Amino acid sequence: MYKSSKKFMLTYVIIALNMIFYVYTAILSRGFITIDYHVIRQYGQDNSFVFNGGYWQLFTSMFIHVDIVHLLGNMFFLLIFGLRAEELFNIQEYLAIYLLSGLAGNLLTLLFGPSMISAGASGAIFGLFGACTIYIRRAVGQSIIGALLFSFFLLMMSSGGNVNNLAHFGGLVVGLLIGYVLASTRKLRTVYQYRYSYP
Repeated sequence: MYKSSKKFMLTYVIIALNMIFYVYTAILSRGFITIDYHVIRQYGQDNSFVFNGGYWQLFTSMFIHVDIVHLLGNMFFLLIFGLRAEELFNIQEYLAIYLLSGLAGNLLTLLFGPSMISAGASGAIFGLFGACTIYIRRAVGQSIIGALLFSFFLLMMSSGGNVNNLAHFGGLVVGLLIGYVLASTRKLRTVYQYRYSYP
């Protein structure tokens, strides 16, 4: 367990940032329940805008949510998977997983969903989930097939018409890759030695 990660409780910091950003966008929208479409288009990922130079939306879109239900749902899963990630990774690894997974999902959306406007932290959260799932399996020397099947089963369960499946997929794949690499390089398997004595 990484004491540095637990000391700062990075998950709570990220949740707070998402909530603060939601309050800010709610003030701009003059309503707390649903964020105005023009605000979402300004801070979410509008692919046409990104292609014309608005690259910062690839990052701000990870912190904006379309309504209070969207925010609370994502923060609930971030709490679950984020606290687990704090037990497995240090602060730098956690941030790398979170940001790279979210960015990968947004880039995939940019390349294959040119008419989409997307928002939310779910791509980054899927990255944390994937990293934790495969890291645990790999670190104890178990087959990763189960982790992959479980991960993509959850991906299918979360898919839907108004869901950015590309962001989920991109985030999950990057999280799985990073988690696998970290577990493979640490050699965390415990080796037990048994000694027998006879009277």
